[in-house]
Amino acid sequence: MTGAGREIITVADMRAIDARAADLGVPTRTLMENAGAAVAAAIQQRWSPRPTLLLCGPGNNGGDGFVAARKLAEAGWPARVGFLGDRAALTGDAKDAASAWMGWVDQASVLLVESDMLIVDALFGAGLSRPLDGIAAALALATRAHDTVAVDAPSGAPGDGAAPAGHAFRADITVTFVRKKPVHVLEPGRSLCGEVIVADIGAPALTMHERRIRLWENGVDLWSLPWPDAEAHKHARGHVMVLSGGQGRTGAARLAARAALRVGAGLVTVLSSTAALRENAAQLTAIMLAETRDAAAVRDAVKGAQAVVAGPAAGLGPRSREIVFALAGIETPLVLDADALTLGAAEPTAFFAALQPSAVLTPHPGEFRRLFPDLSEGSRIDRTRAAAQRAGCTVLLKGPDTVIAAPDGRAVVNTTGTPFLATAGSGDVLAGIIGGLAGQGMAPFDAACAGAWLHGRCGEALGAGLIADDLPEALPSVLDAVAPTRLKRR
Repeated sequence: MTGAGREIITVADMRAIDARAADLGVPTRTLMENAGAAVAAAIQQRWSPRPTLLLCGPGNNGGDGFVAARKLAEAGWPARVGFLGDRAALTGDAKDAASAWMGWVDQASVLLVESDMLIVDALFGAGLSRPLDGIAAALALATRAHDTVAVDAPSGAPGDGAAPAGHAFRADITVTFVRKKPVHVLEPGRSLCGEVIVADIGAPALTMHERRIRLWENGVDLWSLPWPDAEAHKHARGHVMVLSGGQGRTGAARLAARAALRVGAGLVTVLSSTAALRENAAQLTAIMLAETRDAAAVRDAVKGAQAVVAGPAAGLGPRSREIVFALAGIETPLVLDADALTLGAAEPTAFFAALQPSAVLTPHPGEFRRLFPDLSEGSRIDRTRAAAQRAGCTVLLKGPDTVIAAPDGRAVVNTTGTPFLATAGSGDVLAGIIGGLAGQGMAPFDAACAGAWLHGRCGEALGAGLIADDLPEALPSVLDAVAPTRLKRR
């Protein structure tokens, strides 16, 4: 996994990068000048000159704002500064940047906010961890209807991804520096940021390399999809088996199975109880069907699989419990979703002890709470990493900001998708996509990352009105868009 440029850094990482850049001969004042210039450039690319209020705070974020004000004024923009705090108390780079601003400086106040004014939020940025109060909170509310640019992060939204404890600014664009921070990819901060622009401010590449970042935003450069070669045949592309629920509960397994087939698995078999055989047989064509009467039969059947998916509508009765625990210990890549996770949560010690590193758990937030009831503190990234370490396998925490973590601490945040994916059966399709990729030889963590990205892209392609049945059918066009040239449709 490389993902150069896709790293996500913490606030502490950014401070260390600033300090290390100075050690390497790039003064922090130069970084501030470049940051403010990047903010001004982003504004000029998106808007025509208009009255602009730059709200500057007492720290380095405010210093960036003073530089942006100067750059805009030099370009002929009617810019004014509203300063929060005592300007005489400014020190260091921020004091120098403020001294270079020749325009008026007013005390920050909601009275400065006029209709049709562009707002630049340079109050606190990503480094503030406490709630906004007083004038800052009032400004966050007073500017909600205005076009707004945030410097680094909307003030009030903690940079490391925690939910704002009070009011926060809402931006149309956010200009951040070096790399994205958790606030830019995790909700609700992600929605507060609007479009995120990452600006290069001249920090030497070595400053990033030395940090050894193990957190990325998901993307096609992080993993390689298992494309077939000219001599490929169905048996070479993997056999995926999906456990069906009982009579009247078979649809979820068929959704997962179809997704596994659509994503490229050469063979897919639904494992069905006797009672559900006819129901499944009436709906399956390209997907095969096998009768499995009990846990022993399921365990025998999956010996011929390259990946197994279990849990979607599997049921919570004794038979399902026996099957899930029989599967938990297999070394074949195993995707566990839905009811399998609820059954595991009832006996977590035995469940986690049985799981192999090749397993992938795909809980939604409710299932996550049942599986890991004590992991309630910290960001979604922190919690998913802790869960993966405890389970000893890949954990994918579903949501609008899906987080995938491996036991070794690697983590990825997925930002593809749409709110329209919040529909029954969508998670079953995701489980099937991951199973289909793992069945073709992808490592479980990579399969989970790629599966989440493809699932989100399918949702984006379909848009409003999508249902889970549509998602597998969107996979061909999504896959074709990223396929090697030799495989693209003519």
